[in-house]
Amino acid sequence: AEFNSTLEGEVQPQLRMGISLGEVIIADDTITGAGVVLAQRLEQLAEPDGVCIQGAAFETLPQRLPFECTSLGEQQVKGFEEPVRVYSVALKAGETIPGPEPRASSVEVQPGRVRNPVLATGVLGLVVLAGLLLAWWQPWAIQDETASIEQMAFPLPDKPSLAVLPFTNMSDDPEQEYFADGMTDDLITDLSKLSGLFVVSRNSTFTYKGMPVKVRRVAEELGVRYVLEGSLRRAADKVRINAQLIDATTGGHLWAERYDGTIDDVFELQDKITQNIVTALALNLTTDEQDQQALIETENPEAYDAFLRGSAHYRLFTPDDLNKAISFLENAIELDPEFARAHAVLAATYWGIWLNGWYDKTGVGPGLAVYKTDQHLAEAMKNPTPLAARIAADQHMFAGRWDEALAESERAIALDPNDPEGYVAMNKLLINTGRPAEGLEYIKKAMRLDPQSDYLWRLGYTQFHLERYDEAATTLLRATRRNPDYGYSYLVLAATYGHLEREQEAQPVLSAFYDQHIQFCEAHTVIDEDNPYTLADLGEWSIKDEASLERMRQGLRKVGIPEGQTREPADTKFTELVTVLAGSFKVHGAIEIDAATAKTLHDRGIAFVDSRGKGLFGRGHIPGATNLFFHQVRDGLAEIVGPNDEVVFYCGGPDCHLSAHSSAQAIVLGYTKVYYFAGGFPAWQSAGYPVEGS
Repeated sequence: AEFNSTLEGEVQPQLRMGISLGEVIIADDTITGAGVVLAQRLEQLAEPDGVCIQGAAFETLPQRLPFECTSLGEQQVKGFEEPVRVYSVALKAGETIPGPEPRASSVEVQPGRVRNPVLATGVLGLVVLAGLLLAWWQPWAIQDETASIEQMAFPLPDKPSLAVLPFTNMSDDPEQEYFADGMTDDLITDLSKLSGLFVVSRNSTFTYKGMPVKVRRVAEELGVRYVLEGSLRRAADKVRINAQLIDATTGGHLWAERYDGTIDDVFELQDKITQNIVTALALNLTTDEQDQQALIETENPEAYDAFLRGSAHYRLFTPDDLNKAISFLENAIELDPEFARAHAVLAATYWGIWLNGWYDKTGVGPGLAVYKTDQHLAEAMKNPTPLAARIAADQHMFAGRWDEALAESERAIALDPNDPEGYVAMNKLLINTGRPAEGLEYIKKAMRLDPQSDYLWRLGYTQFHLERYDEAATTLLRATRRNPDYGYSYLVLAATYGHLEREQEAQPVLSAFYDQHIQFCEAHTVIDEDNPYTLADLGEWSIKDEASLERMRQGLRKVGIPEGQTREPADTKFTELVTVLAGSFKVHGAIEIDAATAKTLHDRGIAFVDSRGKGLFGRGHIPGATNLFFHQVRDGLAEIVGPNDEVVFYCGGPDCHLSAHSSAQAIVLGYTKVYYFAGGFPAWQSAGYPVEGS
């Protein structure tokens, strides 16, 4: 304050100070230790021109000193398991700070040794970190042990490399964790779009969440030079963000800053942090990147808050969380109908329900899931995001539109060259179209961007199709150990052992796969427990390249997987007869009927086929109906009716695809009198007609 009073003009640096009582370690020309780290954390809690001290330091203050201490309560600070009691310190009104008595220095420091007897029993650690106005007073003090480039798990990229650690939630409300995580996600997303920067994926950096880790360790494990860390405090509509960018190879700060504002300013605060990183690393942005940075996704802070809450539930990816995600994301879109990223995550949510068959668990039928995916994806693509492009690619691949799928995967990578999921999507497409050598490069890029990922099984699958079976076996075995709940890793490993003529080793692997497969089928009421997996089921893998399919078949034949019923070419075309319109299905060639007509046909003795799983069928069905899941129509329908007989298909309502696709299969198989009861069992019940079963 005295120094600032001597300055003229606006440049008057403001300091924040943290004081702790704790251990200080001086070794290898570096000052560190718990006392220093805690002092730094306390500094981050201080106001500009303010001082924060630890409770232990407060207890040592003589009462005669002219300071006024205000308790800030117990604070949870990064790197310390137990909360720390913190006080802010101010000068009492009308008091002055007593000056020091002139004295000779009593501290003699030799390299690696501290000879002051006071320091031997207890050291008062003091850390003073200034804001950005002090950037021109560099060099900054070294904060941590430096990272060794030689010890890094991966070679440093040929451009600046960065890991963004999860921001610590310093709010009094622990439920604000979603907000701190969401802000971190958005920073990673914004930085990932910059082609001149290498940014490690969120999946890998969030493995350090809640852990007291050193910057050196993060840098060496992820193979990056720079680390961004920070904290966030939110109280009502007030937001405070502390952030610091550290060069792990020197231990020095490139910048450290505090950003204060309201929830209305949150996007501007994010932009400031991004711009500071761009400036500090001397990045040259392309015109497109500059335009992208200027885009405003939403100006509605309530919509943004709802989006962050919904995204947090989407990432947990359980049926219950997807339901919660839908609620928050729909609220975000109500508040801002043009919020493209909210539409993209909502499309991904419905697509996830469809892919996993979580209809009973979410209350969202398959037809509605497909319709909602298409609806929100169309809105998201008005301002495309990498996630929206990946979903579009996935849909095209499932429909066999390979060129369109490839184009959308390329767009996903172009929109975010640091998003590993874009490279995974491209790998999947290249493998399925018989180009595994190209696919290998993409999966390697994904694994470099996300070193802590579960992509091992995709690497092993790629090696399998390159016929590098020894490597594939090693990789896939690691994949099953890292993620023992993913069944298809076991299946590809079994096929690999088949090619290596290691049939005996394949048997326990197959047993593990069958356990996973049966659990999946039971959860989705798809087939009976004793229904084996057959080579015919590989047709569901959406593989275009026949040589790739045959490679899998050959390996699995050798370890005892049965052939199963070979699919007729016409059998794969029944989906062309089904279209989705406003959440319900239309079947070309079938006669759509209502509940009254269904009752008339039932009274005439016409055969009814219930296309639902056995679990739902057992809870109640139309009297006399036969339970035939739609996968069983090809082989089982002839046992119920002849090709010229009338037959009615139904399932769980107009948003249930099972009866629609069963009807379509019957038409492809040559049945001429097919009725599609779209309202299904719910419409039958609502009409008050009799019901059979429990």
